[in-house]
Amino acid sequence: MINEKVFAVYDRGSSTSLSELSFQLLGAQRTSWAQLAEGCASLASVVVREVKCNGFSAFLQFNPQRIVSTAAKVDAQTIRERKCFLCVENLPSAQKGVLYIDEFLILCNPAPIFNNHFTISNIKHIPQSIESFAGTFLQLAKDLSPALTVFYNGPKCGASAPDHMHFQASPTGVIPIERDASESSRRILKGQQGAVALYTLKNYGRQVVVLESEDKQSLETALLKFISAMRTIVYVTEEPMLNILCSYGPHEWRLIIFPRKKHRPDVFFKEGNEKILISPAAIDIGGLVVTPMEKDFNTVDARMIEGIFNEVSLETETVESILSQL
Repeated sequence: MINEKVFAVYDRGSSTSLSELSFQLLGAQRTSWAQLAEGCASLASVVVREVKCNGFSAFLQFNPQRIVSTAAKVDAQTIRERKCFLCVENLPSAQKGVLYIDEFLILCNPAPIFNNHFTISNIKHIPQSIESFAGTFLQLAKDLSPALTVFYNGPKCGASAPDHMHFQASPTGVIPIERDASESSRRILKGQQGAVALYTLKNYGRQVVVLESEDKQSLETALLKFISAMRTIVYVTEEPMLNILCSYGPHEWRLIIFPRKKHRPDVFFKEGNEKILISPAAIDIGGLVVTPMEKDFNTVDARMIEGIFNEVSLETETVESILSQL
């Protein structure tokens, strides 16, 4: 079935870049796939509100169509009982993608948060886990640069399909952390691991680790060491809870890592008016908080955002322990 779903095949030797192919796909799919056209059109009515917090700003996005993802049930029983919506055989008949390294399909997201929002899905049904695909993650960011940033949500902290390996891509610079991580006044150099520089961000309301390098292999090694150290420190055998953004350019990769201790805040599980439907994944904890409910968009304030970020993020002392192992 994969051949029926291929809009184009990416060839690194071609004069057409991967981002150009992805945008060509998006243009064609808006015409041929009604669900995507409706999803993109709905972005015209999306409203954004800035919330100034202690040391940083968060931006709330009222986006009703994202309720399916935000409120998605990701417990083991639900996952077992539903068809995987990222498997090739279950994709909508009109949906097509760009085949990348014969292993991933770049697909248009039918419920977009941005004008250019892609899901990059493995052609096989294998669990969400970044360690086997760390090198692919970095190469993908380079191949999609400078137009797009690639991000990863761990299976227990934001992935709405934890049973199927996938990344996502968004326009470079639209997630606030991408800009904030560049501010020299925020950055704290924690050390150098060979060709990789390690930073944290001060007074940012949640723990952030930034890894930067011009050398792909060194950065891949550093990322895998970070995940291994985190697994040891937080006493888990599976993949520790992480959200990661990756961008490239010029001549350097940047990984922005959010070490997590919790998927959803307590207010997500409350009843009635006390319930706040915010489920932080990479985009949200990166500073663009998607609120599918208008009530939440209108009422969530700085104190609530600060509380949610602090609740789901790993503690400072734990992150320092992880970094000390590097």
